[in-house]
Amino acid sequence: MSPQQAGNRQVLPANDISAVDRDLSGTVAPFEPDQKYAAKHPLDPLLRPGRIPHIWCTGCGLGVVLTAYLNGIKKAGLDLDNVSVVSGIGCTGRIAGYIQLDTFHTTHGRAIPFATGLKLAKPELKVSVISGDGDLFAIGGNHLIHAARRNVDMLVLCVNNFNYGMTGGQAAPTTPVNAKTQTSPYGCWEHPFNLPYVAAASGAVYVARWTVLHARRLMESIAEAVQHPGLSFIEVISQCPTNFDRANKGGEALDLMHFYQNKTTVRNGIDPKEADIGLYTPIVCGKFVDIQKETYDCCYGNMCTVAKGGKK
Repeated sequence: MSPQQAGNRQVLPANDISAVDRDLSGTVAPFEPDQKYAAKHPLDPLLRPGRIPHIWCTGCGLGVVLTAYLNGIKKAGLDLDNVSVVSGIGCTGRIAGYIQLDTFHTTHGRAIPFATGLKLAKPELKVSVISGDGDLFAIGGNHLIHAARRNVDMLVLCVNNFNYGMTGGQAAPTTPVNAKTQTSPYGCWEHPFNLPYVAAASGAVYVARWTVLHARRLMESIAEAVQHPGLSFIEVISQCPTNFDRANKGGEALDLMHFYQNKTTVRNGIDPKEADIGLYTPIVCGKFVDIQKETYDCCYGNMCTVAKGGKK
């Protein structure tokens, strides 16, 4: 059945799950009184129903990440009027478009410099960058290491699925040695980044890693990180059953969740250089770094005061 058109509004036919009434621009429109719809979801106030259904593949872990982030900022008790989310390009980058807050979907690899400008212009904001391993550590890698060096006050949430998922499954800076992708059909021979190690070595003051299986621990880590002054970095290991895991015979999404359950160890406080990941090798998770250091925006504010003839 084709959607019924009502002016500038598109009413999707009701089914046993839900009925969505939306404006063609993607904004939310009121439900008609006689329309059938599902009970309200606890996170509805933080989501944009007009953008649903999402584009993610069946079995993707990004829905878990989105839910964990929203629950994390709720648990942290943040003023939602002062929360901003910035993302780059890729599967993970689409998260910003689904969140009913001040969100920005920027160009490829440029989420962090955009977020830095946002934080400097409005220091009262709680800024989060949510993007993928390719966007943040390939084209955007230079921005990440310098944001960590400067200790810009923001959360960087990096979802690592070991490939460029949106564009067909090419090798990325995180692709394990011997893994097959569209651009490494005989196995990848390049050594991957250890993301927590890169972040910590660059100066991040809070560094953690979880898998999408660890949804509650991820949520609690996000709640902690968004309140930590300085650059906080959380890596989230997620399956990509359509591209990476299919090419490497990793199984379906449920198989990967069982793998995370059986092959993950939590080792809080270890040196992140011990957290390397191979192709379906055991994964080390936990909170690795939690330190205090003066933030970039604080230093910038002090310098502006001095430049105007005042004192720090």
